[in-house]
Amino acid sequence: MWQMYLADEHRYEKIPVRRAGNTGFQLPAISFGMWHKYGEHANYGDTRDIILKAFDAGIFSFDLAANYGPGSYEAERLFGEVLERELKPYRDELVISSKAGFHMWPGPYGQMSSRKALMASLDRSLKCMGLDYVDIFYSHRYDAETSPEETAVALDDMVRQGKTLYVGISNYTAPQAEAMIKIFKDLHTPFVVDQVSYNMLNQSANDDGLFDMLQKNNAGAIAYGPLCEGLLTDKYLDGIPEDVDIHWSSEYILEQGRDKMLSKLQALNKIAHSRGQKLSHMALAWLLHNPVITSVITGASKPEHLYENVKAVQNLEFDDEELQAIDKILKA
Repeated sequence: MWQMYLADEHRYEKIPVRRAGNTGFQLPAISFGMWHKYGEHANYGDTRDIILKAFDAGIFSFDLAANYGPGSYEAERLFGEVLERELKPYRDELVISSKAGFHMWPGPYGQMSSRKALMASLDRSLKCMGLDYVDIFYSHRYDAETSPEETAVALDDMVRQGKTLYVGISNYTAPQAEAMIKIFKDLHTPFVVDQVSYNMLNQSANDDGLFDMLQKNNAGAIAYGPLCEGLLTDKYLDGIPEDVDIHWSSEYILEQGRDKMLSKLQALNKIAHSRGQKLSHMALAWLLHNPVITSVITGASKPEHLYENVKAVQNLEFDDEELQAIDKILKA
């Protein structure tokens, strides 16, 4: 017999809430991403179970995009079903995001960040999820052939139309982000975050100066891929197979070879154990040690994975000696 879902009344005691710069945009330290395994082949019951368990654990931020699936808008459609059946009474507590820019449908407007592509995609996303608005909408990637003004004005218009409350950008470098922020400031657009690939092994966003620039502009960053597709877990501590699948944004990290990477992982794991943590917990905590990181996005196909990720918030403090030791390993 179906029972109405009632959220855990202690959910907001479990995960710290962090603010993007000096804006009103706040997120749990850990957000739930629906990039993998949530689409046309996903089981509704399992998806419902993990989404509700995430919310009970204090995760009220759900990260989606037009191309998450597999299959365009499939993850959003599935999330919309759970929202309609179970989470609708909690809509005002939720932060629901969508993005557009990677492949969505055939033809020139099925990708990138033109006004038409972004606006059409947001309309599709709202329909799939059964929403009047999303809490934040992103340009998912920089479009070198479309002027930043066109993209920024389109995002600003979506806010004015009431279809999104905040706007963000994703996979933008520091110079690209800075150009957009200047336009957003002129328009008084509520820009709050840049979502980027960032983890212990892939620090290109920080090296680029992106985080310093965001901090100066009172905005935040959201880190996706925080465990580097499983490299920063216990999974590969005995060896990294040749066919390990690394996200395009982090592929360069294996340029020194798998043996070199394995040595780094094992050395990092020793520090994690000395802190009373698993490697994955320390990897997430290390990201959150940076005040400009508003949230880290983790996925999970099973509730056990979700609960493992949440354990990271139990120890977010690092002393200088630990940070120096970690830095030495990563730069070796």
